[in-house]
Amino acid sequence: MFQDNPLLAQLKKQIQESLPKKEGQIKATDRGFGFLEVDGKDSVFIPPNYMKKVMHGDRVVAVIRTEKERDVAEPQELVEQYLTRFIGRVKLIKDRLNVVPDHPQLKDAIKARAVKGLNPETLKEGDWVVAHMTRHPLVGENKTFFCEIKEKITDSEDKIAPWWVTLARHDLPNAEPAPQDSWAMLDEGLVREDLTDLPFITIDGESTKDMDDAIYTVAKDDGSFEITIAIADPTSYIEVGSDMDKEARERGFTIYLPGRNIPMLPRELSDELCSLMENEKRPALCCRVTVDKDGVIGDDITFFAAWVRSQGRLNYDNVSDYLEHGAAENWTPDAVIEAQIKALRAFANARSDWRSKHAVVFPDRPDYRFELSEDNDVIAIHTDPRRTANRMIEEAMITANICAGRILQEKFGKGVYNFHNGFNPEKLENAMEFLTEANAPFEKEALLSLEGFSALRRWLNAQDTTYLDNRLRKFQAYSEVGNEPAAHFAMGLDVYATWTSPIRKYGDMINHRMLKAVVTGLEPVQTPDETIGEEISTHRRSHRMAERDVADWLYVRLLKDAVKEETVFTAEVFDINRAGMRVRVLENGASAFIPAPLVLDNKQRIECNGDLGIINIDKVREFQLGDHFEIVLTEVRETTRQLVAKPVKQFPEVITQENADQQAETEKA
Repeated sequence: MFQDNPLLAQLKKQIQESLPKKEGQIKATDRGFGFLEVDGKDSVFIPPNYMKKVMHGDRVVAVIRTEKERDVAEPQELVEQYLTRFIGRVKLIKDRLNVVPDHPQLKDAIKARAVKGLNPETLKEGDWVVAHMTRHPLVGENKTFFCEIKEKITDSEDKIAPWWVTLARHDLPNAEPAPQDSWAMLDEGLVREDLTDLPFITIDGESTKDMDDAIYTVAKDDGSFEITIAIADPTSYIEVGSDMDKEARERGFTIYLPGRNIPMLPRELSDELCSLMENEKRPALCCRVTVDKDGVIGDDITFFAAWVRSQGRLNYDNVSDYLEHGAAENWTPDAVIEAQIKALRAFANARSDWRSKHAVVFPDRPDYRFELSEDNDVIAIHTDPRRTANRMIEEAMITANICAGRILQEKFGKGVYNFHNGFNPEKLENAMEFLTEANAPFEKEALLSLEGFSALRRWLNAQDTTYLDNRLRKFQAYSEVGNEPAAHFAMGLDVYATWTSPIRKYGDMINHRMLKAVVTGLEPVQTPDETIGEEISTHRRSHRMAERDVADWLYVRLLKDAVKEETVFTAEVFDINRAGMRVRVLENGASAFIPAPLVLDNKQRIECNGDLGIINIDKVREFQLGDHFEIVLTEVRETTRQLVAKPVKQFPEVITQENADQQAETEKA
């Protein structure tokens, strides 16, 4: 009608322009309607007919009007489109292509077409694809959503879909870099010491091929140690600015996913030429330093280039069994290797003791390892605890990275540094409120220093409950990477620069090249620019999300029968919000959501307080961050890869006098 009558259309426009407007983000619901979330505080109802113009996550400007005595929002202008490039599944509607986005809040099919060069006949119902949104109802004259299918990822029933789909979602490579015809070592002006006669050892996982560190330890009569840490040297084969170097930087890291990894470098380098394999002569960059009996790192830090030959390819379990139980199944070290193992353990104990008193030692958490069949089905999940041998290698690597940080700071005043600023300045007051309430012996000014923050972390580690620790982490800054020296508050260290995994991390390759300049006395062939920190952080963030996404998919596959079998698990609370709590299953590492109604289906009696990290029932605290309790799964959502659970402990309905009177009346009737 308005379109046919210009005067009425003009009148409608004037009315619309006179109405108040708000900018916010669209939040969709399963029931067709939605809300305009304004600054995370205010929300305005959006009726189903208006929701057809927008998608969950869109940022829009909407006019606010009153309909049926209720404020409603009508989206008018698109500020930022939520969905651009996305992953979805093909849906054929009347033989026409559509794509359903792979997102919990996006369930409607979007009309689609295949780009030129992609045969639409190859696209079947349920196939996984990469699509790009090309049309939005709030932009231009077209009032519908539309997308283009850019790429087919894999078939609908492909068991390897979790990996291929996740890598495509995060725009990550799904194969290692292409190999080269040949590899030649560069002329770097280095003189390499021949250390091939020294009994270096490697300790890794049993299946590890890219062995990047070997260690030689001398335990001295005065209780001190001289430790030499040899690190694989891929930069001796890769020239700065070469195609291989550019690709390594673009990848940033080796991608580690459950059941498989995608190397940053070609496997012929990472698993062969550079890997510190037993009895093979390999180039290495080395750090030698003295550590006294109390674990203090000496001032005699020396970096140098060398040739090394590992004399023992050891694995974590064998070494741990030998040291913890006096023997390992089917393995006994000879006298030389045994001496190295015991010297390294004594060194690690000294360093761990020093860090526990003067820095920060993180509580041990197990690693969870998926066991897959040949056709990529999940067979089991294994819990791998942090054992003695893991801690030995960890202490050696931390020592090496402290040494690198100090030398790069002294020689150049720059490098690729990991740092952490402690508490977020904007949240320090909130943190102090919790500490004061807990009678913690710390003043605000002290927590701004490395020493004070480290003391707080040690105090938290000594508490009987992890509640306060979990709560305070909400107020901490994130770990960062930058090109200038800075303290790492979370580790309690004044400086920290990693260089011990150049096969797997591009930032470590940069530090290698700078440390080689320390060795040669020449100018570094590469120094980190100001963008390197954000670049590395972006890579790390996307890799962690990819690892989590694949794991969620595999957990759903593994636990699909747990609801029917009513399997009881032990869970730990790691997040609480107004809708419920998120927990981690300790037996296998899976995360699950417990909605508040599955704790107690009575809104008047239950309160979920995300600010305090607690859940009260009848004003009594029943759950808090860090709590352990038994749960059962109630739902396994395969399409969204989500687990829903409830506590085994039940909270019965309270019988009030009013309820009792009503029940008596009912029985009497």
